[in-house]
Amino acid sequence: MEKDALKYPITYLSNVGATRAKLLKDGMGISTYGDLLLQFPTKHIDRSRFYYTHELTSEMPYVQMRGQILSFEEQGFGRKRRIVGHFSDGQGIVDLVWFNGLQYVEKSYKLLTDYVIFGKPTLYRDRFNITHPEIESIERFNRSSMGLRPYYSIPEKLQKRGINTRMMEQWVATVFRIIHEPLPETLPEYLLRELQLMSRDEAIRTMHYPQSAEHLSRASFRLKFEELFFIQLNILRYSRERSRRYAGYVFTRVGDVFNDFYYHHLPFPLTEAQKRVIREIHTDMKSGRQMNRLLQGDVGSGKTLVALMTMLIALDNGYQTCIMAPTEILAEQHLETFRQFLGDMPIRVELLTGMVKGKRRQAIFDGLLSGEVHILIGTHAVIEDNVQFRCLGMVVIDEQHRFGVAQRAKLWSKSQTPPHVLVMTATPIPRTLAMTVYGDLDVSIIDELPPGRKPIQTIHHYENRLEDLYRGLRQQIDLGRQAYIVYPLIKESEKIDLKNLEEGYQQFCRAFPDLRISKVHGKMKSVEKDAEMERFVRGETQILMATTVIEVGVNVPNASVMVIENAERFGLAQLHQLRGRVGRGAEQSYCILVTGFKLASDTRRRIQIMCETNDGFEIAEEDMRLRGPGDLEGTQQSGIPFDLHIANLARDGQVVQLARDVAKRVLESDPQYDRPDHAMMWQALRDLNKNYIDWSAIS
Repeated sequence: MEKDALKYPITYLSNVGATRAKLLKDGMGISTYGDLLLQFPTKHIDRSRFYYTHELTSEMPYVQMRGQILSFEEQGFGRKRRIVGHFSDGQGIVDLVWFNGLQYVEKSYKLLTDYVIFGKPTLYRDRFNITHPEIESIERFNRSSMGLRPYYSIPEKLQKRGINTRMMEQWVATVFRIIHEPLPETLPEYLLRELQLMSRDEAIRTMHYPQSAEHLSRASFRLKFEELFFIQLNILRYSRERSRRYAGYVFTRVGDVFNDFYYHHLPFPLTEAQKRVIREIHTDMKSGRQMNRLLQGDVGSGKTLVALMTMLIALDNGYQTCIMAPTEILAEQHLETFRQFLGDMPIRVELLTGMVKGKRRQAIFDGLLSGEVHILIGTHAVIEDNVQFRCLGMVVIDEQHRFGVAQRAKLWSKSQTPPHVLVMTATPIPRTLAMTVYGDLDVSIIDELPPGRKPIQTIHHYENRLEDLYRGLRQQIDLGRQAYIVYPLIKESEKIDLKNLEEGYQQFCRAFPDLRISKVHGKMKSVEKDAEMERFVRGETQILMATTVIEVGVNVPNASVMVIENAERFGLAQLHQLRGRVGRGAEQSYCILVTGFKLASDTRRRIQIMCETNDGFEIAEEDMRLRGPGDLEGTQQSGIPFDLHIANLARDGQVVQLARDVAKRVLESDPQYDRPDHAMMWQALRDLNKNYIDWSAIS
């Protein structure tokens, strides 16, 4: 192989050029020969035979035919203009249809000339048509290419500019012809033998041109393992380096503050899960290494109380603490909760948000510098440069997926020695995703709800059963309870046929003229929104109608009904978060999912899961299976440093675990990163990491 051929720009390939090169880079991330080879086919298509017109069915994914174009016909006007070519294989007629590139079609394809065409047949008005077929003259058609052929998924924007799967295949084939020598290996020889893996060269070539389905499966496994192995190696290596570099504060003392709270102010007995998690956190805090721990717990499991109690340990050791929340509503909720828990204890807790101004703000700054403020609760305001602590020893980050890594990193500048970091989330994270996205954090899970809580009953209502819904609501409100009604939109949208909050508000006012109803949405001014929320919290209004601004941060134990309108518009995680706003008292609570009749199969499955289980982790696993990991909240900013070309975190959980186990063994056997047989592996990791910012030191 010519030296560095994989780094050649794709403009060196014939039929690419500057315009197509930019399209490929922007649309598919392809800049070099190496990038092109890692753009694996999404499937392989059997082109081992030619089909005849009488054999065609609408169920066929793709067919290959041989024949001639008898005539062209122009149809439609303006944007609907198209060219139809009437193609015959000698036994019947198939229409070839082009909506784009019409001038190219007219110039390139000749009548009564033998062609091979390839595409998906669709039945339209009793005749099959193929839209934008691939066409090749019989002279240029290479019979040796018949068989399993790669099919590449091309973004629609690129397809409209004339880039198709056949073109991709030709470019890939050209690169393979140029590169005669084996592609460089990235894994040590002993791992290939131990795991019975193909060489990297054989695996990449096989992914494009497999000899058999079994061969393709082995190639796919090799490349999935490689991707996930390097991610795990990266995570674990940074985690080791962070432990070496950053000594943490040593909080051995559990003293008067913690014990006073535990024996005199604890609002209810801790669950065994809460006790276990507190022990895990304290073990980190007294270990001499900086804590970086993820605390997972379902809605209502008592994470906030655990966070407060571990913050009290920091206070016992003479250090300040800080909790950062993503919204003012949630920050204010934490302030109220902390003050209720702490009662008359001599602990100064302050709130810092964008709403805190003037002398009050300055007094907080002064108290932080003097050490008189023990616990600071705030939003993004706490990471501003002018917020300085006397001795910040512990940071809690709530609903961490709402903060970018750079924002979280700013907290480190507040202390000479890095503070202990506890990251909390009420969005349960599937195990394989946690191992990958948050693999450098130790994980604690509160998997037990406080005693006395009854499971929320979730019921699916179709939108025509409003009378039943109103009747159930009235029964709960007559018992003194309150209810949430949540809508996905604020204003009417022409594109999406949804009931909206404004219409719904009028509807419920007519249905319940004797009740007081609040309305809250994200477009309201903060003062108005807070006032409406406060009315509901105090029980002055019986129904709170809102958009998803109440997804987090509202704690009203008296609210026992959550109605989610147009529930089909919400993802599983969001439905679960919204449902968690009720069920916070001792009374039975209900979640009503209101949908239309026409539901896609995935949507119907989401609604079914919500009705079957309250287990957030079970819901998270199913959510990842349905949507894939890339769509799950938070994954885009949490630190997977390189793209996944072939592995899928939703489906490849066993490979993730294997990759993590092997990466641990490799690090244990090569703590100084200097084993000669690992040289190519460490170089491959450096190459993958060249554009990666080291956020490893922050959750």
